Amino acid sequence: MRLPFMLALKARGYRLSAAASCDPGCFADAGIDFWPIAFDRYISPRSDVKSVGRLADVLRRVNADVAHCFDTKLGVLTPLAAAELPHTRIVRTINGRGWMFSSRSPVALGLRLLYPTLQRRAARRTDATIFEHDGDRRFFVHHRLLDESLFEVIPGAGIDVEGFDQARAKGFSRKALRHMLDLGDAPVVFTATRVTRQKGIPALLKAAKLVHAERPDVRFVVAGPCEGGGPFAMRPADFEAHAPYVLYLGPRSDVPSLLGMADIFAFPSEYAEGVPRALMEAALAELPIVATELSGCREVIDHGRTGLLTPLRDPRALADGVLALLRDPVRARKMGARASEPIRSIFCLDNVVDRHAALYDRLVQLPSSRRRRERSKQNDFGRLFDPAA
Repeated sequence: MRLPFMLALKARGYRLSAAASCDPGCFADAGIDFWPIAFDRYISPRSDVKSVGRLADVLRRVNADVAHCFDTKLGVLTPLAAAELPHTRIVRTINGRGWMFSSRSPVALGLRLLYPTLQRRAARRTDATIFEHDGDRRFFVHHRLLDESLFEVIPGAGIDVEGFDQARAKGFSRKALRHMLDLGDAPVVFTATRVTRQKGIPALLKAAKLVHAERPDVRFVVAGPCEGGGPFAMRPADFEAHAPYVLYLGPRSDVPSLLGMADIFAFPSEYAEGVPRALMEAALAELPIVATELSGCREVIDHGRTGLLTPLRDPRALADGVLALLRDPVRARKMGARASEPIRSIFCLDNVVDRHAALYDRLVQLPSSRRRRERSKQNDFGRLFDPAA
């Protein structure tokens, strides 16, 4: 999803390498140097120690001027992996606070106590921190998690507006997609997301049932991959109890076209994320949106003007928001039209890449900071799990 951002940087003359745990094929096709790393999204200290070692090896081999990491956990691991590379400037994007601040489980609540310690240690080895929205910035400032490094709010990794418009133009028409999906003229509520419990899919299914009770003609369509394991996994079978008013499509590569065949976009996420790309694309498609009231969602939606925000884990409120837009299609269309303009200006790829490039250039021109020249060569990550530390 960050390839357009990387390619835009490459077009500006930057030499790029990528390290990730995904299929390297898309990077090879884009002509970007790729380094595979093992990475566990869940709690796994043993795996995380190995990831730090692999990241350290990659950073030494690449010998970059700037190393930029995107992920809640990688925002901690990468600065620690760069402990012996004082000339490499470390930039972190805080794209939300992740599962730790989304879940109400005892494990998540316990880990929140460790989070400030992890972030403070990472901050001492970070040259700049980027926040995707002001809610995370305020949290880090309030809890003194930034040390003395630079920080800036830049909304997401940018939306390739031109590429999005071209994808919609090349895809199937609204009428053709509705025919292929057997939707006919039904009002369609569409959701594109990773299909997990964290993303609020159980609440969405309950809301769909409530809407169906009042408006049996409405169809809910969900697109996105099901996570294969872990405590938040959902499976296609979870949707079967809600047929025929809920249609699960699985992973799709034609989301711009699917947005064009919908009437409303629903985003029930409970995940403490950055600025959701799915919301930005829905706004770009001029769809009226009903989403949960998260900091990242508020960056895209001005409640009552460009969409509706509802409380987390509240299927009734989500259903009421959908029904309100269905009852007033003129208001809904106006909301969708208003939501598009900020995406095309503030969140567009060129604007976001220009701001990142200016920050990179500024960091490279600065002398190495004293704290980074004098930092200990001992791996702090190991000390976090040392009872004597």
